[in-house]
Amino acid sequence: MSDLLLDPEVAAFVGAMPKAEIHIHLEGSIRPQTLLHLAQRHDRMDLLPSDNLDALQQWFSFTDFPHFVQIYLTISQLLVTAEDFATVVSACGAEMAAENVRYREITVTPFTHTHLQAKGLAFGALMEGLEAGRQQALRDYGVEMRWVFDVPRNASFRPDSDRYDPFPAEETVRQAVAGMQHGVVGFGLGGFEVGAPPEPFAHAFAAAKAAGLRSVPHAGETLGAASVWGAIDALGADRIGHGVRAVEDPVLLQVLKDRQIPLEINPTSNVALHVYRRAAEHPFPHLDRMGLLVTVNSDDPPLFNTTLTQEYELLAREFGYGRADLARVARNAFQVCGAPDDLRSNLLDEFDGWVAANL
Repeated sequence: MSDLLLDPEVAAFVGAMPKAEIHIHLEGSIRPQTLLHLAQRHDRMDLLPSDNLDALQQWFSFTDFPHFVQIYLTISQLLVTAEDFATVVSACGAEMAAENVRYREITVTPFTHTHLQAKGLAFGALMEGLEAGRQQALRDYGVEMRWVFDVPRNASFRPDSDRYDPFPAEETVRQAVAGMQHGVVGFGLGGFEVGAPPEPFAHAFAAAKAAGLRSVPHAGETLGAASVWGAIDALGADRIGHGVRAVEDPVLLQVLKDRQIPLEINPTSNVALHVYRRAAEHPFPHLDRMGLLVTVNSDDPPLFNTTLTQEYELLAREFGYGRADLARVARNAFQVCGAPDDLRSNLLDEFDGWVAANL
């Protein structure tokens, strides 16, 4: 955390500003108190280090990448029924309302829940829970959610084999297309990029795009520019999850600028996972100054001890962004989201009206 002070007027502006977020993982959005509730519901307190909320919150702030993976897998193990998914989605809606987040595109990895963990969860139950939670959040909090279903890329590359297994991607395409009538708008690719390049997934992304889904793969986070090139050339990326390592290739930067391919940037996540040593070294302002289409997001907020509001505050505190530039960046997320045209138009009208009244 920087010692730089934040102007109280800017902080108040950020807090009240309507926001959209297009890069956040459902499994990584779950707060400790919700996780404790799920563990108690399923009598699986053995999965948690403590039943004390303060101790659980301390455990939640991971110390290294293996600890991060441990927490993430624990969360996934406790999502067992449709009711569980409805619970976490509704809680996500409450968090959105508290931060004035009007719209979220939330990444879910259905293959992990239906195939990689032995908990007997059917895809229909998962989808039922997501939809029930989404509709409840809309009724209770007036917030809109849509889904990105992503492929766990590492499941296709086994440590004991050099062969690519197409099944996780093909099954996720099937699930994503089946979920389109219940809010699925994007098809993603997540996980650890090293040893799992984007190119073998081209067939799945072609099928997803042919069905009307947006291509929104992670790239340029734990690997450099080559991963971003692969996402663009092989996967037809409509947006890039992270993408910050594109800064290592001037030609790639020019392509991203010319084509206005949006970047879903997560500054605190990048520091927490040691992509950059500290926030002051993050390339966000450089990418923005170059004219790339940048958005700011929180990724896995409780695991990185952040919120979307705090990500905007970071831009102000670390890089000197004032209210006009913060609003400009915030508008990008509404502009490039995968919401239906009428919803996107309404959200933009609401945002523009608020900014006009408050700048």
